[in-house]
Amino acid sequence: MQVVVDTNVLASAVLSPNGASRQVLRRCLLGEYQPLMGQALFLEHEAVLSRPEIFGQSRITEEDREALWAAFASRCRWVRVYYLWRPNLPDESDNHLIELAVAGGAEVIVTHNQRDFGRTELRFPGLRVLTPSELIMEE
Repeated sequence: MQVVVDTNVLASAVLSPNGASRQVLRRCLLGEYQPLMGQALFLEHEAVLSRPEIFGQSRITEEDREALWAAFASRCRWVRVYYLWRPNLPDESDNHLIELAVAGGAEVIVTHNQRDFGRTELRFPGLRVLTPSELIMEE
């Protein structure tokens, strides 16, 4: 299954030793899910994962976080987004996730922020937006 993993899921997986976000990350690393990556998402992941204010209390070190990020990134299939759909989500900075999913043929966007994705002006049949828990429960 091809998935787009939102930054909030990756950050949650790093911060919490258990939980659905960690399970999604684990399944990506094991090859059970094929995560897609584009330039905008890559830069967003890097920016968030380098914020000391978010990870200052994390159980893992910065070096371990970087190694985990590198392992995740190495499992991703790079997708070039040639067409900007502009689905006009309430949070403009989330539009790139839908564009990446459509360009790469993803089945699911995994996010903790489902509410904003439900208010898009464009609908894409076959593309679902699920929380990590919902995705894990499907298996």
